[in-house]
Amino acid sequence: MKPFLVSGKNEANDAAATCAAVTRSGIHFVAIKSAEQQSLQSVHRMRQRLIQERTAKSNQIRSMFAEEGGIFPVGLPQLRKGVVELVNNPDSPITALLRRLGSMYLEQLKALQQWLDELAAEIAEIFKSNEACQRLATVPGIGPVIATALVSSVGDPSQFRNGRQFAAWLGLTPRQKSSGGKTRLGGITKRGDTYLRTLLVQGARAVMHFVNRRDDRHSRWIKAVMQRRHVSIAAIALANKTARIAWAILTGNGCFRGA
Repeated sequence: MKPFLVSGKNEANDAAATCAAVTRSGIHFVAIKSAEQQSLQSVHRMRQRLIQERTAKSNQIRSMFAEEGGIFPVGLPQLRKGVVELVNNPDSPITALLRRLGSMYLEQLKALQQWLDELAAEIAEIFKSNEACQRLATVPGIGPVIATALVSSVGDPSQFRNGRQFAAWLGLTPRQKSSGGKTRLGGITKRGDTYLRTLLVQGARAVMHFVNRRDDRHSRWIKAVMQRRHVSIAAIALANKTARIAWAILTGNGCFRGA
């Protein structure tokens, strides 16, 4: 209601903004989700938060030991291995207090990883029992995580007129700054669900990494885009195409056929 709110925020102005929004014919309303969809979405929200906490904890560990000259290679396994070696080495030039802090950080990382593994197992079970998720997984770049995230976030796919509108809802279409008969397109709008858009882009990058191993029609289209444009632009284009294909699968009963 924020775009329709006039003056300060109070109950009267909120009610007026609600009435103004309802009278607009072009307003897109949020589809009602089922209890199962909301629960599955909560699983993904918790997974997202745990990943953020794990990243923050890893950076905190690196910065703490970097002040003492301890530099670890990139990656969580290398970080754990390096901290364990540094803490358990009696000859390492760190204080006893820092050893204890390192052990505490390792325990926290272990707990975060255990929770993430439990959520991954839960997502895998839901994926196996959901027919729509199984059909979505036939699309290159869509696995159990992305498939269940799409099913939980979209709600009713028929609320979108076509796949392009669905991609625009995800923020994967260019931002327009057109005026005076001239069309100017910028970067993507980045509207909608950031988590879902991030997953689609990551899936697109994974497909691009192994695209030379396949020679179907879909792979040839990806190769052509990668030859013309920057790799990041190609990833967004592929994520946009994946979103359109996902909408077609959700609104129908078919699977992806890339040949």
